[in-house]
Amino acid sequence: MFESPRRSLFLLTETGAAIAEMADGEAAAALLELDNTVRKNRRAKKPTASTIDTDEPDQDDSEDDERWKDQVLQTLHALSPDAFERFCLYLLRSFGMELKRVGGPNDEGIDGIGTAPLTDVLTTTVAVQAKRYEPSKTVGRETVALFQSDAVAAGAEHGVLITTARFSKPARNAALGRTPTIDLIDGDRLAELCDKQSVGVSRQPVVDASWFGRFEQD
Repeated sequence: MFESPRRSLFLLTETGAAIAEMADGEAAAALLELDNTVRKNRRAKKPTASTIDTDEPDQDDSEDDERWKDQVLQTLHALSPDAFERFCLYLLRSFGMELKRVGGPNDEGIDGIGTAPLTDVLTTTVAVQAKRYEPSKTVGRETVALFQSDAVAAGAEHGVLITTARFSKPARNAALGRTPTIDLIDGDRLAELCDKQSVGVSRQPVVDASWFGRFEQD
C-alpha cells in the first residue's frame, strides 16, 4: 500500500492507487483480501527449527561486509605510526572535535588533545591515543589503564582510544571503571566510522529502474 523512503515521507504503491479508485464496498473487500494474503505470507515465512535465525544477516551480505572492513583495516595498518595518528585526528575532527596533535616520541601517551562538543553550548576536554596494531591483536586492560593515567596528567575529562585491533573484555571494563572514562574504538567500529563520514570509503549507488515506473500515468 505505502512505502516510506525516509521518515514522514510516504509513497502510494500501484496496488494502493488501484484500491483508492474503487467504490467503498469493493475497496473494503479488496483490503480484507490483501490483509489475508499478507498474513498468509508472513506465516509461510516463519522460520522452523531447521532454519537459520532470521535476525542473522544473509551470509553473502555478511561476508561482503567483512571484506570491505578488512580492506580498510589492512590499509590503515599499512600506514606509518605518524600517518595513522594524523588520520585518527582527522576522523575525529570530522565529528566536530577540535584537536591538536601532540604525538611523537615525547607525547607521554597522548597523541592528540582538545575539545569535543557535548551540546551546542558545552564542550569537554578530551585526550586521544591511536594504536596502529595488527588487526588480529587484542588490546588488554593495561593499555587502557595507562592511557587513563596519561589523560588525567594531561587534564582531560574524557579519553578516546583508537586501534585497528580489538579490545579484551577486561579492557572494556577498565574503560568505564574509573575516571576519566575512555571511549574505545576498535577496528570494526573504526571502519564503520570511516564509512559513515565517507573518509576513504565510498559506496557504489545501485539504481532500481523499475521503482520509478510508479510515477507513470496511464
